[in-house]
Amino acid sequence: MTMLKLFGIIFFCGLLSPSQEVSSGLSCAVSAGAIESVLSDNMLDNGLLQQHLQGLVLPNIMGDGGLLSSPTSITGLHLVKVWLPKLSVVLLPGIGVQLTITAKLGLSGDCLLGLFSEIIDILVDVNITANIKCKNFESGTVQVIIEDCLCILGAAKIKLLSGLLSLSVNEIVLKQLTVTLPTLLCPVVDIVMKLVSIQLMGTFNAVIPVATAGTIHYQLARLPFTSDLSLGLDLDGAVKHVGGSIIPHDSSPSPLPPLLDRLLVLGIHQNFLSAALTLLIQLPPQTFTCSPEVVSAAAPGAMAGECSACHGTSPLGITLTLSGNPLILLEENKATVELLVMIQVFVKHLDGPILNLLLLKADLSLNAHISIVGGRLVLGVSLAGISLSLESSDVGISSISNLKPHCSDLLVQTLLPLVNGALGVGIPMPNMLGIPLTKVDIQI
Repeated sequence: MTMLKLFGIIFFCGLLSPSQEVSSGLSCAVSAGAIESVLSDNMLDNGLLQQHLQGLVLPNIMGDGGLLSSPTSITGLHLVKVWLPKLSVVLLPGIGVQLTITAKLGLSGDCLLGLFSEIIDILVDVNITANIKCKNFESGTVQVIIEDCLCILGAAKIKLLSGLLSLSVNEIVLKQLTVTLPTLLCPVVDIVMKLVSIQLMGTFNAVIPVATAGTIHYQLARLPFTSDLSLGLDLDGAVKHVGGSIIPHDSSPSPLPPLLDRLLVLGIHQNFLSAALTLLIQLPPQTFTCSPEVVSAAAPGAMAGECSACHGTSPLGITLTLSGNPLILLEENKATVELLVMIQVFVKHLDGPILNLLLLKADLSLNAHISIVGGRLVLGVSLAGISLSLESSDVGISSISNLKPHCSDLLVQTLLPLVNGALGVGIPMPNMLGIPLTKVDIQI
């Protein structure tokens, strides 16, 4: 499990080990506090809710005044200002998120009381509670809906310019606001929530270029789900070459590690990482030259008896070719990348064909260090071990026991710098909910 620290907020990132019987994917879970902060930023701090509330006009309020009071008519009642809006979130296990918005609304209109007309100002506390659910998952997208919206009025202050306010006017206004405000405010919250959800869901459904190698198209793997601790979001990614061909991997959704009191949980399964590494590590064959003494020292008997065609001083060519796709294996506190490299040692004469002295298969086990740099998952590798086997030899070499240290040195000096250079590009991560992954510490 990986811990990520962002401006004092703790993130978890779970790297699932191959021993766990789980599907692949990228999963994250955010706490109620995180959702609260994100929704507050996108609904209140940027003025989106206030903007959609502006221009809110209430129906006219009419009252006969009873036997002892003059008839009352309040017209043109409209929203003037929104004070102190505040948002809070509660997670509803198995249901979704309960959103509560509290604010003071300033209303103003014309009041006709008997024969006298004057300005009426109303300051009323409102508490709007709504359940937010996701439904209709299809092709990585979901529909965000609001259910059971409830608007409750709190304290209200009603003031006439003249200062004359009868109990009957107060009762008429409060009764009418209790009926009309919920029918007006809940639809506004619904509209604003839909706009915000489109923006936020876009952070999970994003096509991100991976340098010039290709793209990763992140999207939701299934409907979001809630527990009493977290709102979970499973992500998957389609990894594509520049030409558009997809690098296949198992893309079933993954379970989440425990959230505890952390803000964000990321679980990146090794199958997705392997596909991403396939995109990053695209190295053409590398050819080098060396003297025959190197191979002679490694296999003296065979070279002395079978390599008369080398003419003693002919330069040797060595070609390193990656074979197959890289594979990453994740264990507790350990990440290993496996690479298969073909090593060809040959002689090429100007007047003849290529003579294949050795064709070796090297299975490399590479220790991987994982970090987050600039919002990208970056791996650096070092050689942990090598398994060497002989594939063929045109000159009858059969023993390669002495070649292992030479091949290890060759791969460390020539191939691994190229692999690390390719991995240095990093796997770009989506900017989930607009939360940047910075100042990150990682543990596997």
